[in-house]
Amino acid sequence: MTRVLVPVAVLEGESVSPGLISLLGTVDVTVLGYHVLPEQTPPDQARLQFEERATSALEDISQEFRAAGGATDHRLVFTRDREQTMQRVADEVAANAFAVSGTTGDVDRILVTLSGEVDVDRILSFVEELVGNRAIGVTLFLAAGETSLAGPGDDATTDADDADDAGAADPGDAGAARLAAAADRLRAAGIDADERLATAGSPFDALIDAVPGHDAVVMGERARSFRSFVFGDESDRVAAASVGPVLVVRARGDDADAASVADE
Repeated sequence: MTRVLVPVAVLEGESVSPGLISLLGTVDVTVLGYHVLPEQTPPDQARLQFEERATSALEDISQEFRAAGGATDHRLVFTRDREQTMQRVADEVAANAFAVSGTTGDVDRILVTLSGEVDVDRILSFVEELVGNRAIGVTLFLAAGETSLAGPGDDATTDADDADDAGAADPGDAGAARLAAAADRLRAAGIDADERLATAGSPFDALIDAVPGHDAVVMGERARSFRSFVFGDESDRVAAASVGPVLVVRARGDDADAASVADE
């Protein structure tokens, strides 16, 4: 079963929007309540002082996710390194994706970007399970010229490699073919899928321009490091531009790797 890790700064009063809770009703969820400690505060002292209040808040959030339909558990951590903690917990629970929280109501349409060195097959599998048989539309986005890994039915090879083999192939044509194959796969699964191909300008700016009209964004993890992507400029800017939540599908193998970080 697909599992999504939902980090929550629980002692700062951060909550999860009803729209994200409903959207994740088809998957399992681990709610990760975290609190970043000042350098001088021992974790044991913080746990003694805040654990009861934080656990109560986590239980309330977890119950909302259960009511939406998915199996849900929660973890509470006191840490000095948020990113390392989230990577470790994601490995422990074998999370397939992370949620970058945002505000949204009912989710009617999601934007799924296939640009960059991402595992397209893995992203589409996640979207299929996420949407299920619900009336949620999908817009597939691709910036022509950016490399992508493992398209529908493909091995994990890049568009750049394909271009070397095909000579002076038009990246727009290759991108359109990649989008069409992905859309056909989602339609075969009963999902309303549209295609949007950006052929000019900055790929990232084109993605931001595509965000309006969508209630959430799904994107792939460009690198194996959660630290370098989920807390990097790109996903933060997408989350800020969309206002709504961003779901980041982890790179293949990340949800099975053992973590070696100890932060508590």
